[in-house]
Amino acid sequence: MGPALSAQYAAVFGRPWPVWGAAILVATVNVFLFAFDRPWTASDGLRIWGDWVLTSIGIVHRTDLVAPWLYSGSLLNLGVLLGGLTAALLSREFAVRVPPRGEAVKGLGGGLLMGVGAILAFGCNIGGFFSAVSALSLSGFGMMLGLGLGAFLGLRYLLWEMERRPQWSTGRARVYGAPADGAASRQPLAGVVLAAALLLAPFLYTRTGYHAQGIFLLFGVVFGVIFQRSRFCLVRAFREPFMTGDAEHTRAAALALAVSTLGFAVLKFADLKDKGDWVFPGAGVGALAGGTLFGVGMTLAGGCGAGSIWRAGEGQVKLWAALLTFALGASLGRLALTAAGTHVGFAVFLPSTLGWSWALLATLGVIALWAVAATWNEASRRFAALE
Repeated sequence: MGPALSAQYAAVFGRPWPVWGAAILVATVNVFLFAFDRPWTASDGLRIWGDWVLTSIGIVHRTDLVAPWLYSGSLLNLGVLLGGLTAALLSREFAVRVPPRGEAVKGLGGGLLMGVGAILAFGCNIGGFFSAVSALSLSGFGMMLGLGLGAFLGLRYLLWEMERRPQWSTGRARVYGAPADGAASRQPLAGVVLAAALLLAPFLYTRTGYHAQGIFLLFGVVFGVIFQRSRFCLVRAFREPFMTGDAEHTRAAALALAVSTLGFAVLKFADLKDKGDWVFPGAGVGALAGGTLFGVGMTLAGGCGAGSIWRAGEGQVKLWAALLTFALGASLGRLALTAAGTHVGFAVFLPSTLGWSWALLATLGVIALWAVAATWNEASRRFAALE
């Protein structure tokens, strides 16, 4: 059994997973999560973290605040973090990576822009774009446009910085705890122990009367493992066509979006889920402006809502900084928007306007056009900044 088990372990944790398979897994898990309760977004869980911190120091006053270890969005994020950590340990890829000072500053600034953008767009690139489009909400397409524009603007800034101010992000990066090549490591053992603890967590939640919370945590762990092993990344889906022209992650993201959309549509059409679920009043300036801010922020930080979390689990200190300001920015941004009483858009459920057939055809058509355009750009390098 030893050689057979070793071969299976190496297949799962010894080499990266195919990004296409990961895309289908991400979409399928998101559909199951929606059927269970709600689809995934990273922003509301991070906002709860920010609310919790700001409430504890007296800046924000909320009497209805749910504890982070009980709120569904927070548990999903915690699961992604721990799932990324578990997969990194099992694959001997965990290390604390301290970036140069300029990169850390970009992490802080990028996280702040993502937090504010997520509030305007009613979600991050997962909840406000991926899950919103899947739910056939018009606001998801507005954020899609904003994310593309923001990724382009963020990349233009990075290229300008490399050319005109390279000293802002140069310096020696430091790495701690990385296993030496060919040397024995205790990381896989630590990963096994952590995985066992995570599998035990739902039973502990059930014993205290919180039956659903442990399931949310496990859903997040599954997302974290998939992302860490495959490096599937929505940042790359929007950024790479403008940088290198590579369209692999764009095509994979389009595939995931199509599968998730069909799954959500079945649940809504069959009245298994409410048709208004995840249809946000952000169609218009909110989704477009929020998506643009978020796109710039994720390009500067090098990770989106989901990517920042699982990469933080790998030990990326730059993403720790991004998560901090994302959480605080989302909390303060929501406070400011609520105080101003500003309306940033309107809610449109596409089948209510176009009918089910045309809504699905239009949504899948836009997704296919996104993939085709990125593939054409990959071949022509028309919009690629780097050769």
